Amino acid sequence: MPKTQHEYSKNGVTVVWRPKLCIHSGRCVQGLGVVFNPSVHPWIDMEAAPVERVAEQVRQCPSGALTLGPPKARA
Repeated sequence: MPKTQHEYSKNGVTVVWRPKLCIHSGRCVQGLGVVFNPSVHPWIDMEAAPVERVAEQVRQCPSGALTLGPPKARA
């Protein structure tokens, strides 16, 4: 069964991606292609830009497929 969401974290910031909500507007790639690159896996590279810039771009997602969430709990 495919995952319903994926999480990418750095420095206390977590980007949550829900593929089923994505409308492929390309806003993330156009705005910050160094972080959001669908040609590679994983397609979100949190190390490629400051977390503030990543968070700013995530807030531009028109579908809500990309959101900011709480940091992952450590097991």
